[in-house]
Amino acid sequence: MHFHHHGYVSEDPRTLPAAGVGLNRPTELPDEMDVLIVGTGPAGMIAAAQLSMYPNVHTRIIDRRPHRLEIGQADGIQARSVETFQAFGFANEITDEAYRITEMCFWKPNPENPAEIIRTGRAPDDPNGISEFPHLIVNQARVLDHFAAFMKRSPSRMEPDFGWEFVSLEVADENAGEEYPVSVTLRRTCDVDEGTERVVKAKYVVGCDGARSKVRKSIGRVLAGDAANHAWGVMDVLANTDFPDIRTKCAIQSSSGSILLIPREGGHLFRMYVDLGVVPEGDNGKIRETSIEQVIAKANEIMAPYYVDVKNVAWSSVYEVGHRVTNHFDDASDIGGNPRVFITGDACHTHSAKAGQGMNVSMQDGFNIAWKLGAVLSGQSPSELLKTYSAERQVVAQNLIDFDKEWSTLMAKPAEEFEDPKFLEEFYVKTAEFPAGFMTQYTDSLITFGESRQELATGYPLGKRFKSELVSRVSDGNPIHLGHQATADGRWRVYVFADAAGQKINDWAAWWSDSDNSPQRHTPAGDTDALFDVRVIYPRPHAEISIPEVPSAFKPVVGAFDIEYWEKVYGVSEKHNIFADRGIGAKGAVVVVRPDQYVAGIFGLNETEALAEFMNPIFGG
Repeated sequence: MHFHHHGYVSEDPRTLPAAGVGLNRPTELPDEMDVLIVGTGPAGMIAAAQLSMYPNVHTRIIDRRPHRLEIGQADGIQARSVETFQAFGFANEITDEAYRITEMCFWKPNPENPAEIIRTGRAPDDPNGISEFPHLIVNQARVLDHFAAFMKRSPSRMEPDFGWEFVSLEVADENAGEEYPVSVTLRRTCDVDEGTERVVKAKYVVGCDGARSKVRKSIGRVLAGDAANHAWGVMDVLANTDFPDIRTKCAIQSSSGSILLIPREGGHLFRMYVDLGVVPEGDNGKIRETSIEQVIAKANEIMAPYYVDVKNVAWSSVYEVGHRVTNHFDDASDIGGNPRVFITGDACHTHSAKAGQGMNVSMQDGFNIAWKLGAVLSGQSPSELLKTYSAERQVVAQNLIDFDKEWSTLMAKPAEEFEDPKFLEEFYVKTAEFPAGFMTQYTDSLITFGESRQELATGYPLGKRFKSELVSRVSDGNPIHLGHQATADGRWRVYVFADAAGQKINDWAAWWSDSDNSPQRHTPAGDTDALFDVRVIYPRPHAEISIPEVPSAFKPVVGAFDIEYWEKVYGVSEKHNIFADRGIGAKGAVVVVRPDQYVAGIFGLNETEALAEFMNPIFGG
């Protein structure tokens, strides 16, 4: 953790000095703001947390509830999300309190007695070591609490404005030249002024307000796709049982239906998705009237010869599986012009909960749009950057819909209809990378350099997330996960892998620091570390590297006292050679990573002009 550079810190170093809006943040919701986020769900809270790191960007986040969420409906945290939490500083905390999934058991009808189920297989949750982070189960409300804590400790001292309901919005004509072109009507939902309406103005609005999104409706976007045709009862319960795998994730298929069993954190609670069958045509939502007693009875029928004696129901619901997505995630990408309103999460894509993707994909939506808004509003990047949001995330959502259709169909399929009795287990293992969140791959755009030299770093696929690896920090010899040093501060990462001969690295560093064409010229005066987090990795052990001989480009001067920072210089780890593991040869490579942890470009050490041609337009030329 990087602190003390402004002087001695004796309190929590995660609490950053207040700055910008945080110096005199209005307690009450103001009339004007830069960004208004609607909804304090996962997408909204991660967007607010990211934007809270831009102290000169005035962001507010509202929710119709009068207080924080207490019981969340989403609970699955995929490894990609835990990687993201690392950037926000709470991966370890949430891992400590969560349930960790390490394997999945499969139960099917007993061939000798089809009325009863037997365990037929076990599969590891991450058979190929996709990430060093685990797959977790934890209450959604706790995830939101961690983001709220991050926001409150940020320079802008952001906190949610509860008790405000979104009613409608209007966007002024682009040619009108209004500083705050989005007029938003809100309604108070609590306290003495409940029911009163007011209009606030914003430069941008981000709708994170769920499947019935009013923000989506205000910009004329419509969810389209398959109608729901299968119903599930879901319940979080405390129960006694003789089922041996009650604390293990299970796919249970019986002659009476299917159950997806998810143990919850704390050692006692567990969730069951109980198959209620095909929804009859013309049902008109009647299936949602299924009582919790009926869901429990159905669960016991499916699990025979085992029983589940439910003692307490913490939460329950009945839902129908539908797969829908909007064709655009903003108000302007299909008509030209600059977008002013964006939608995220369930507001623009809905699907079943059984693939554990809802909260996870929604958070990546929020992360994606937030750093882009921060960069544009702080003057770092042109507004053209905002057009990449819908283009990137709509493709991801469609891929999710396609995967979830297949997985939810397989979960509902009777066991006897599978030609191969091991098909479900094999599908689970074979497709593990997708639900873990690692199949997202952005294509050529303003912020992804399609002509990258992929052969220089084959282990860092262009457009995919930057996979961390152990390196050895030269200053103290400590083993450090390279990717874990990236924080959600809006900066771009530039990882420079030195050439074996050591000639090109010094030339590159001199160009980065001194050239009029270097992206470093966009950095504000007085803080060489403000815009780019530049780190160097040498292809030899740390003991063979002398810090004073390392170019100054990798030892930025930081803080009020102009202190040289030495912790951005690494050698290879004793047990893990990052060069060999990530396909980086003797020529070295420059790997550029976006603020949301995706690989944006790969360049040779001698390809400085190509690097400049890619990066400079992102920062205004």
